[in-house]
Amino acid sequence: MTFIPATPSQLGRKNEAQVEMRKRFEQDGKYELQVQARDRSRNISGTYGDPTVGIDYRIEFEVINKEMITNVINYPNPFSTATKFVFTLTGSEIPTYMKIQIMTISGKVVREIEMGELGPIRIGRNITEFAWDGTDQYGDRLANGLYFYRVVASKNGKQLEKLETSADKYFKSGLGKMYMVK
Repeated sequence: MTFIPATPSQLGRKNEAQVEMRKRFEQDGKYELQVQARDRSRNISGTYGDPTVGIDYRIEFEVINKEMITNVINYPNPFSTATKFVFTLTGSEIPTYMKIQIMTISGKVVREIEMGELGPIRIGRNITEFAWDGTDQYGDRLANGLYFYRVVASKNGKQLEKLETSADKYFKSGLGKMYMVK
């Protein structure tokens, strides 16, 4: 565990310390992290729960060691100017290959977004830096309406399995829907 002390506040920035935990959780499951702190004068710096203990921060998280991906959701949907993609990766390494294909209702692929375009990808929740602006592979503006998208993700040639979530009800045959309105 690494503790990074707070730095003095500068023009509206928060005076926050950070704790980095680099632990490998071998077993899948739900965990809870609790952090408590005291200053040099032994003053308790939080009252989450029992005020005599001083728990400052509490968060629950789930560990899934198998490499999987949730269905990718675009947000906002519907959109008028641009939409980003949201997804979660589990395991210990990011995919070696990933792309998002955007298709018309007839199934014609009009845009492929390659992994390098999405921005930094990490294990956990991702929101792409890339925002699709409703243009095709050549930069031409597409018509308003319904578009489908499909995600292809693999690691060393093996397709990533889907992690089931409550969002799965919005997908049919691995395809998501997005609506472009102007």
